[in-house]
Amino acid sequence: MKVVIQRVAHASVVVEQKKVADIGQGLLVLVGIEEADTQEDIDWLAGKIINLRIFSDAQHLMNLSVKDVNGDIIVVSQFTLHASTKKGNRPSYIKAAKPEISIPAYQNFVLALESLLGKKVQTGIFAADMKVSLLNDGPVTIIIDSKNKD
Repeated sequence: MKVVIQRVAHASVVVEQKKVADIGQGLLVLVGIEEADTQEDIDWLAGKIINLRIFSDAQHLMNLSVKDVNGDIIVVSQFTLHASTKKGNRPSYIKAAKPEISIPAYQNFVLALESLLGKKVQTGIFAADMKVSLLNDGPVTIIIDSKNKD
């Protein structure tokens, strides 16, 4: 699994002109799932995201997690994170998991985050044409690949 995590002052997702997710301070998490991803990848990434110390403390040092600041999370599926651009100019998405694998993995990822965060995690709509808006706070953007745990 690959994720792009953005610390946000606020973020929202609109599908067919209807707002389906809307948060204030927290994280916008774009997630790409590949066929080789397992529950171990899901659990490891969820734990990493919830405990990632990227929010400022009273001394303006990044020492607090999303849980520490009572922040919210939006998770948006994004198969394009697995784009291969080695050949030509048209990306290949062959590594991205098919819906029969990616949908349950996505749902399990959201559930794992909710369990660790202790509250509801908002989402986009899987495979929909989404309009994602955010105000990146910092900016702080972190990229994590569960296949690269070092």
